[in-house]
Amino acid sequence: MDATSLVDLDPLLRIVLLGAVVAAGPLAWWWLRHRSTAPAARLRALTLLTLFLTFDLVLFGAFTRLTDSGLGCPDWPGCYGSASPFGAREEIHAEQTLRPGGPVTHGKAWVEMVHRYLATGVGALITVLMLAAWALRRRDPHAPSPWWPTVSFVWVCAQGAFGALTVTLKLAPAIVTLHLLGGIGLLVLLAWQAGHARPAPLALAGRTRRLAWVTAGLLLVQIALGGWVSTNYAVLACRDFPTCQGAWWPAMDFEHAFTLWRGLGRTGAGDYLPFAALTAIHVTHRAMALLVLAALGWLAWRLHAVGAGPARRYALGLLALGGLQLATGLANVVLGWPLLAAVLHTGGAAALAVLLTFLLTRAGQGRERPAAQAAALPLPMTS
Repeated sequence: MDATSLVDLDPLLRIVLLGAVVAAGPLAWWWLRHRSTAPAARLRALTLLTLFLTFDLVLFGAFTRLTDSGLGCPDWPGCYGSASPFGAREEIHAEQTLRPGGPVTHGKAWVEMVHRYLATGVGALITVLMLAAWALRRRDPHAPSPWWPTVSFVWVCAQGAFGALTVTLKLAPAIVTLHLLGGIGLLVLLAWQAGHARPAPLALAGRTRRLAWVTAGLLLVQIALGGWVSTNYAVLACRDFPTCQGAWWPAMDFEHAFTLWRGLGRTGAGDYLPFAALTAIHVTHRAMALLVLAALGWLAWRLHAVGAGPARRYALGLLALGGLQLATGLANVVLGWPLLAAVLHTGGAAALAVLLTFLLTRAGQGRERPAAQAAALPLPMTS
């Protein structure tokens, strides 16, 4: 396709309608199950449902990327100007005939379009969530702020724009990595809202709270590095562990490795990306993993020492997800990047982001609680 046809808005309305159909099932289930509950509880249930389906969308986005289906339909938002691969059968067949080993196949086209339908469905859910939050706030001035769902709505629209850029810029690593980070950011936003919708304070020492924030920051950097590894196809730059290419410090090219704005497989000057750059990307992610795992272990130890049941459950969750990340990361290296391990690796990172968001939300509520209780105490009598 030529550059002028990379964006064809003709099928946009039909794709939006398909997204509404995708969202209709979960919305119907939510309404039937929670129609008799209080409006605030109903809104929280919708937030949790949207969070769950957004998590599924992030996993399917990883599947789309890992199966090289990102260019299964080389235009946006449709597929060769159609709302589904059914209408693009001839174009897909012609492209497959012309380039048998190319990125366009019927299977990849369906994977890419299903991802777009699911993303549009999540967008519809977030739109309903935003409208419901504003309606509740009009009836109850003490209801949770509707601005957070509004930010989520703007965020998911930006995600759609980044999805278009991943296609029009031919999977440029910076754009694809930002698209992944945007999905994680949307999960964090929804988890933050769900945590505030029904406060459950968790009292933690100041040092433990600060450690939780530091761990969350390190995890964000590591997710970005993991996205950079995946989008540059640098996973197999090291096929052994704990060494890389049989050495503790193999030949690496950090300059080209972290040139952010460049094409896939190219340097900033347009030359082929040297293998030493892929090695540098992989080793950096591996080194950062050690720091993140140490922070997770330290935070889990401090939470377990609190003694309270909720804190210990968070500790176990962090250890379990950290173990999953270690196991799937090793499997990606020594087993040759199997699809299941790669998707689970992305899912584990997303789950860690959600779990830490819930922990920080509850810890913040626990910090605010003593001041609120003190304000509620009767003032001493004066003579």
